[in-house]
Amino acid sequence: MSVWHLECSSCGARQPGDALASICPECGQPWLVRYDSPWPARDAINDRWDMWRYAAVMPLRDGERPVSLGEGTTPIFDLPGLAREIGVAQLWVKDEGLNPTASFKARGMSAAVTRAAALGVAGLVVPTAGNAGAALSAYAAAAGVPVRVFAPASTPAPILATIRSLGAHLELVEGHIGDAGKLARAFAAEHGYFDVSTLREPYRIEGKKTMGIEIAEQLGWELPTHIVYPTGGGTGLIGMWKVFREMRDGGWLSRDVAFPHMVSAQAEGCAPIVRAFQAHADRATPWENPQTHASGLRVPSALGDRLILRALYESEGDAGSASEAAIRTGTARLSRSSGVDAGPEGGCALAVLDALVREGRVPATARVLVFNTGSGASYRF
Repeated sequence: MSVWHLECSSCGARQPGDALASICPECGQPWLVRYDSPWPARDAINDRWDMWRYAAVMPLRDGERPVSLGEGTTPIFDLPGLAREIGVAQLWVKDEGLNPTASFKARGMSAAVTRAAALGVAGLVVPTAGNAGAALSAYAAAAGVPVRVFAPASTPAPILATIRSLGAHLELVEGHIGDAGKLARAFAAEHGYFDVSTLREPYRIEGKKTMGIEIAEQLGWELPTHIVYPTGGGTGLIGMWKVFREMRDGGWLSRDVAFPHMVSAQAEGCAPIVRAFQAHADRATPWENPQTHASGLRVPSALGDRLILRALYESEGDAGSASEAAIRTGTARLSRSSGVDAGPEGGCALAVLDALVREGRVPATARVLVFNTGSGASYRF
């Protein structure tokens, strides 16, 4: 059984693991899960074929059943032809579009809803650029918990249809996800619902970190030299960087396995992390008038900005942005070279990689893994 507590990512304040915790009341920064029980040996991986095969190193009580829809265990595809075109030694794509509700958000919501339901919440609320709302709607339905979703009116229609079909109460908002977030927090305060916004609760990161464990297991307990991650709220990048350390400290990775250089990919029309990275800042300022057709990247102000930037600096990583035309080209190129139904976020990641290789910021010897975080089908209407 895992035993854990919560620790503020900034000031070090602590909370017990059974607390229903939002952001740290002392400094307003996100909580992280820290494990008190010893990290078990790798043979603790169980024979489930979803992300809960790693339950021994996740926030799950003994005898507790997770709220699961078969999330995780997504494939990695080796793309030697595209690697030659781009100019790197090896290139993989990990296709998160094969998750329930067609995106990587399923992982985080499975973990978050599992804990929230166990703690007896009255209901759940989330602002979303699209995919998080669809995922929460699915897992809340599976758990029998009421849910309300606030989404920009510009969210792709297929994603909005998925949210409605799963029984969530959907509120459309004029503006961006930041505007939706203000309304979601006000609703939570008034109605007693728990806010599962990105990094306003600690467990979505724990679901997302399973991407890092899977990469290691799928590559024979080795890691790529670079991971290119399309970054909106950034929980996936934060979670992977967290779990690489946990795996090494826990003996799942050899001490001589080098951690990847983490690379943040954003759209030119909404690139607060790239701007902060280029300025060598420790936090990002909100992006003015965010614009991109890659709705998952239309996040002008990420609560986890400090954690994202910390991972980039600690990993000696990089950050780059792509134009709308480059994102469209990258999306088509990724799909047609792999058979993966890539979303524009995955196309952005490939476009940024291509640019960084041409600029000499990613070497020809690199073994790179690019994330496709959601299915392209969600954007076609």
